[in-house]
Amino acid sequence: MKLLALETANEQCSVSIVDDTQELFFQLDARAKAQTQTILPMIEQAFNQLALSAADLTAIAFSRGPGSFSGVRINAAVTQALAWANDLPVVPVSSLQALAQAAYRVAGLRSVTAVLDARMNEVYIASFELDQHGIMQAVDTEQLLNYSAASQAVRFELVGSGSALIQPEAIEFKEIVATAQDIAQIARIAALQQQWVMAEEALPVYLRDNAWKKIPEQIKAT
Repeated sequence: MKLLALETANEQCSVSIVDDTQELFFQLDARAKAQTQTILPMIEQAFNQLALSAADLTAIAFSRGPGSFSGVRINAAVTQALAWANDLPVVPVSSLQALAQAAYRVAGLRSVTAVLDARMNEVYIASFELDQHGIMQAVDTEQLLNYSAASQAVRFELVGSGSALIQPEAIEFKEIVATAQDIAQIARIAALQQQWVMAEEALPVYLRDNAWKKIPEQIKAT
């Protein structure tokens, strides 16, 4: 098995390729909002370095949101294009689950409440616990909440960009960010079990209704 994982939902860009047991390639471009310029060259670099093509892949995994509206849209569009062109299945991965997985990878945390800044005085939030396979699994539902409501939904250690927004003292793990490594780690298990969808079902998740209409408000809030 060979799995390509893409992460652009958090305003950075990263690409990973893994097989059944190990990481074969990983690259991160940490420049904010450079995804449109970097995602395709990074995929090409991965293929060239490993002497692979898209046809050699078993599946593609992507961070399906919630997160940066443009970042989520880019991730879904690139994934769908590659999957359609090469008749590949897709593993959509929650951005919040990937953040929780990053918290385990970076800090060894086994129970976390993952929180992402959603702008407009709101956050995306969900809680996760580590399972027997070393994968962070959701213990509640992903939500878009205002700061006050989100503070009442905290169950575990806070991680992610929204942490200090709902609890000002929660700054220790607010800089943790998911990468394609975390997408790949989660998706590998799913792919080995053929838990995937076809390209047309690989849809972004925004949680916010009428996301297009709220772009001007998001710009004002940045």
